[in-house]
Amino acid sequence: MSRRTSRSTLDRLRTPRGFPGFLKTAGVCVLIAGLLTPLSTTAASAAGTAAATDLCGGQCSDILPPGENGNATLAEIVLNQAFGIQPAHAEDQLGPYANLAGGYSALTTDKINTFFNDASFGVPSGQVASTEKPAGRTDVTIVRDKKTGVPHITGTTRYGTEFGAGYAAAQDRLWLMDVFRHVGRGQLTSFAGGAPANQGLEQQFWRNAPYTEADLQAQIDRAVATNGDRGRQALADAQAYLDGINAYIDASDSGRYFPGEYVLTGHKDAITNAGTIDHFKITDLVALASVIGALFGSGGGGEVNNAVSLLAAQEKYGVEEGTKVWESFRERNDPEAVLTVHDGESFPYATRPADPQGLALPEAGSVSEEPLLYDRTGSATAAAAGKAATAAAQAAVGSARRGMSNALVVSGRHTASGHPVAVFGPQTGYFAPQLLMLQEIQGPGLSARGASFAGLSFYVELGRGQDYAWSATTSGQDIIDTYAVELCQDDHHYLYRGTCTAMQKVEQKNSWKPTVADGTAAGSYTMRVWRTNYGPVTHRATVGGKRVAYTTLRSSYLHEADSIIGFQMLNDPDYVKGPQDFQRAVQHINYTFNWFYADAQHTAYYNSGDNPVRATGVDAEFPVWARPAYEWRGWDPAANTADRTPPAQHPNSVDQDYYVSWNNKVAADYSAAPWGNGSVHRGNLLDDRVKRLVAAGGVTRVALVKAMAEAGLADLRAEDVVPDLLRVVTSSPVTDTTAAAAVSKLQAWAAAGGLRTETSAGSKKYAHADAIRILDAWWPLLVKAVFEPGLGSELYAAFTANLPVDEAPSAGHGPTGSHAGSSFQYGWWSYVDKDIRAVLGEQVRGPLARTYCGGGSLAACRDVLVSTLKEAAGRSAAQVYPGDEHCSAGDQWCADSIVQRTLGGIKHHNISWQNRPTYQQVVEFTSHR
Repeated sequence: MSRRTSRSTLDRLRTPRGFPGFLKTAGVCVLIAGLLTPLSTTAASAAGTAAATDLCGGQCSDILPPGENGNATLAEIVLNQAFGIQPAHAEDQLGPYANLAGGYSALTTDKINTFFNDASFGVPSGQVASTEKPAGRTDVTIVRDKKTGVPHITGTTRYGTEFGAGYAAAQDRLWLMDVFRHVGRGQLTSFAGGAPANQGLEQQFWRNAPYTEADLQAQIDRAVATNGDRGRQALADAQAYLDGINAYIDASDSGRYFPGEYVLTGHKDAITNAGTIDHFKITDLVALASVIGALFGSGGGGEVNNAVSLLAAQEKYGVEEGTKVWESFRERNDPEAVLTVHDGESFPYATRPADPQGLALPEAGSVSEEPLLYDRTGSATAAAAGKAATAAAQAAVGSARRGMSNALVVSGRHTASGHPVAVFGPQTGYFAPQLLMLQEIQGPGLSARGASFAGLSFYVELGRGQDYAWSATTSGQDIIDTYAVELCQDDHHYLYRGTCTAMQKVEQKNSWKPTVADGTAAGSYTMRVWRTNYGPVTHRATVGGKRVAYTTLRSSYLHEADSIIGFQMLNDPDYVKGPQDFQRAVQHINYTFNWFYADAQHTAYYNSGDNPVRATGVDAEFPVWARPAYEWRGWDPAANTADRTPPAQHPNSVDQDYYVSWNNKVAADYSAAPWGNGSVHRGNLLDDRVKRLVAAGGVTRVALVKAMAEAGLADLRAEDVVPDLLRVVTSSPVTDTTAAAAVSKLQAWAAAGGLRTETSAGSKKYAHADAIRILDAWWPLLVKAVFEPGLGSELYAAFTANLPVDEAPSAGHGPTGSHAGSSFQYGWWSYVDKDIRAVLGEQVRGPLARTYCGGGSLAACRDVLVSTLKEAAGRSAAQVYPGDEHCSAGDQWCADSIVQRTLGGIKHHNISWQNRPTYQQVVEFTSHR
């Protein structure tokens, strides 16, 4: 029986179409309450777990909302949907996480674990909630603690340890794991129904990784074959992990305590228990990894859009001047950008060539996106359904893809204890259940606690070892290139090294029936991708009169399984004994991440990713011809392998005074794939605060948490751009009463720190609410008014396609969508900052090629800003915050609030906005082995 609840009559009820509306009588409610009395499968041990070597001295903490328990039975889903009742440990980390926004200013050392979990190894005897020998095995024990329900897995054999990890993963995330193995195969709608979010998810990911089953298996075979003993061990670990998952599937099926979503989507019958939950297999892990890699670890791309905006700039200004304008907006190596490696060292990669070679720019107006969907029927045929699917996908995964992670790490030279201090973690978005799960794993060759992606948790992926901790942020360097393949014979043949070659057609057919879970009508469609040796086709165009297909090729394509070795090393206490070992471990991770390390003596940084060696003269920003002269050096298309830049050429560092990262520029001269890495970036919010702490000395865990939390409540525009905007506005007396009142409110807010904070904890009302409303309305108005007249409508639209103008917390039109938490990563803050400073007559390093506000005239610029400010001040809260399915119009706090986006049957309450990692650690080790 499950550790969670007893299963009886309710689980045998056939769920009606009106779910959950059948819960209408008090008698049924009492019945359900009685059925949910917890029954333990095994008695709690009188003694806690025997902890492994732990040199953190009680100074390691972590947090991962909403809660560890991501599975719920049908009965638990019914109670949650009808009455808001939460299953045990489904939401108990959400409150502490949310409360830091109101409690950080009064933080003390003894209060840290009010907002975080104690991340020490083991479970004290008084905190043991349950002890379990999964599937009756004698070589592994799963102990769960009372506070969070986190599994602490201890094995006496390697196989048993990994079996326990798989069993615990299925206990906590079986439904989510099943969802994402189907997402990775492009089969989500057939599995979970045709809801718009499901359609959008599978379409978004399958286009980028349209793998066949043979492709998935080949990736495993290659990873094992090329990594010797470690490769063979990784395969054995993965198989043991799968055995644990499948053992739980069998137990939950026979005991009828499997996740209730299987009933709601028609896979199981609540009365007869007919139906099956398919066992997991090794290729499922690669399918899962392909989704995670696409979300977080594949920097670059966008070459076709870059080309379109470059052509628009050249059309507006001429080739030479237009190119200068384009480059100034691209900011690919801006001298004012905040850097993670700031010690003066340069790491040139993917820099702009003096004489670009092989460019294959499309003819104006010739570009069309390659269609993905064919043969649509039923609810998949309507254009509105397609739009809804796209919007739902952006909302569901936008925050994960766009709004990534941050890190603050300070060397022991500048701390009160003399030991390094780190506050860091990944921003994986806010989901219910969460994509990550917590665990501790202790066994032969394994010793770690932390977070792992559900379904890939045979190793801890971000967390701590016995005397060290590590974390990551997305770096985004360019490992993706676009090739123009010349067509021959027809649209599905292309020239490959002089030979007309057929493209490979890969299809995935999906159909679905109406389900209780989504309420949509039946429908079907086929997803089709044409693959070439240069990767999948994404666009069609003409180049110099020739018909071409644009393809996208990333270095991690067909290599989703390769990173397993790096994570294995990070979990091995006999391998990682210092910063150099850590750097060697993460060199095996082929995704584009910034990796951070701290132990009791050292800090370190390394930028991972398989950076391809490009041909001389190739500009990574634009499409190039698919010809041998412009291919990656040493490229083998069969396995998609090529020469990679050596580790020493990747940004790396040991014991720099401090490191910060918030998806900002990594190092001088290093490829920065995202647009907007300029003078104002959200990385400045961290850098400014940590720099001040380091200058003062005596940095503590408390001080670093406060710096992170305050940066996470700051409005980047208010802190770093509004003061200069107001200097222009007040360069002459403001006589208009509406504009003058707005100026006063903005000045007061900026003077108070420009934070989006409540009047008091839990008030759900902002201090400086009017100023916040005014800026939220003003920013998109002023950007358009400042830049569109000079750029022209066509070029302005092209540039905004490369980089949205705004990403405030409530900006549903931004790349993350609304209620996503992560904010201020993408926007025109740097452009406005540089332009306004130029108007004010200041010296600007790396200026825009032209001055736009008022044509460079201070008086004319002031008129533009005053008129747009007056317009913004006149907009009501209901106009600025129009309302949605979560919030009524005009509710400013709710418009900003974070929603845990549902990927299953359990829902959670909104929490106030804060801009911080989802999973986060606070660490300071006291000694070293």
